[in-house]
Amino acid sequence: MNYRLLGRTGLYVSELCFGAMTFGGEGIWKAIGTSGQKEADTLVGRCLEAGINFFDTADVYSHGASEQLLGKALGARRKDIVLATKVRGRVGPGVNELGLSRGHILDSVHASLKRLGTDYIDLYQIHGFDAVTPLDETLRALDDLVRQGKVRYLGASNLAAWQLMKALGISEHRGLSRFESLQAYYSIAGRDLEREVVPLMKDQQVGLMVWSPLAGGFLSGKYRRGQQGPEGSRRATFDFPPVDRERAYNVIDVMDGIAREHQSSVARVALAWLLHQPHVTTIVIGAKTAEQLEDNLETPKLKLTAEQLTALNTASALTPEYPGWMVARQGEDRSPKPQS
Repeated sequence: MNYRLLGRTGLYVSELCFGAMTFGGEGIWKAIGTSGQKEADTLVGRCLEAGINFFDTADVYSHGASEQLLGKALGARRKDIVLATKVRGRVGPGVNELGLSRGHILDSVHASLKRLGTDYIDLYQIHGFDAVTPLDETLRALDDLVRQGKVRYLGASNLAAWQLMKALGISEHRGLSRFESLQAYYSIAGRDLEREVVPLMKDQQVGLMVWSPLAGGFLSGKYRRGQQGPEGSRRATFDFPPVDRERAYNVIDVMDGIAREHQSSVARVALAWLLHQPHVTTIVIGAKTAEQLEDNLETPKLKLTAEQLTALNTASALTPEYPGWMVARQGEDRSPKPQS
């Protein structure tokens, strides 16, 4: 297992992070995974054996059951890992039992600590943007948790570029703990993040945690042009995140050939492509079975050639959009020209 620094911090995390969204199987999360304690213990144990030191969950996953199952599976080994969870989603029927107000954050962190069976959270992430609560209220509450030692680092998830930059600006101006990572959807079939968010993250040294690296299972190798997906698959009942299927099929065709060259799975090629992107810190994998996990764990060993990367990048390239194409054109004007 390889390890990478999280943003501009001194914290090393494994380039594969285990996501516990498949734990619990309650409510809408049943479509994603139904692992109970026995399965959770097995998957977590195997991750630790493989060198994964980064585990991610959220208070809303299976109504808190994911945090409980993960905490019990880690047990005394909790001190050896980097533990991440999230806050924002609805956790009860009350009008204030959601969002990023000071009250909800303080209530939620205590509930998460109890469920996880720990007295601190390594990375506490906001699970999206709250259009109602001022950002400075959210950031002040989060900074208080860092100062109290209940939280060690802060992260965000699912933010637009302007929202993340505004938060970073407020933190800088007021001397508050800042977001050191962004957890976002990114895959070879969905590279939209590269338009605005990735350049910002590079500039501000924010780490990138990738969720749904297989596009909700679409890049697992189970889907082919002109064929029905397997019965009982995740996308059969939970068709998310959105995918341009025709474009994704073109990428799968290229990955299929590369997978055969490496005697690998299509899924592993999709994950390996992400690990070859310099702006990626870690990939959140969420295996439902031991077989899926074993395949994912082989990803760091798969080294793509320059030719293979070019083929994948070409097949998955984004359609140029303004102002991106103008920024690129003007950037060429500033490149040094060879002297004759």
